[in-house]
Amino acid sequence: MLEAIRPELTRRYQEPHRAYHGMAHIEALLQGQLAHRDLIRDHQAVMLAIWFHDAVYDTRASDNEERSAQLAAQMLGQAACDAELIASVERKVRATQGHEWTDGDPDTAVFLDLDLGILAASPEAYERYTRQIAQEYDWVPAEAYKQGRAKVLKTFLDRPQIYFTPSLRAKWEEQARANLQRELASLLG
Repeated sequence: MLEAIRPELTRRYQEPHRAYHGMAHIEALLQGQLAHRDLIRDHQAVMLAIWFHDAVYDTRASDNEERSAQLAAQMLGQAACDAELIASVERKVRATQGHEWTDGDPDTAVFLDLDLGILAASPEAYERYTRQIAQEYDWVPAEAYKQGRAKVLKTFLDRPQIYFTPSLRAKWEEQARANLQRELASLLG
């Protein structure tokens, strides 16, 4: 089933305006899924959520997650997927809007944590990520970008926890907070 839709999704992830949210991001998440497979119950739903979660990506729009979820429903429906699987993928994709785990599905928590795994990367990898994000928003005036990015960082730092899955939180939380605080200080400095 994925073989039938992979070419369209790959084409989307190769769009020229993507610096971070491209195929390398998808491949990293798929590797993360493999590395943490023991935490996941429905591997197919998580894998499809990984493929669809940024399928629609326009930094000038505020409805990318909703449009990505709708695309997932459309393409998976055309591929004759089970309605329960489609609904699960849609929920996971929509959850990336604010990276809030509200559906009670532990697989959604793992998926969201994997998507934010970059926040816990080495300082060098995190710095590369921040440059790529800035590149995707290069149409935003510098001062407005700094303010907007600082607001996003503060939102994550103000949470009692960034990661929902206990084992991933234990592994990543401290490094993620250090990276976010360092970036925030550089934006405000």
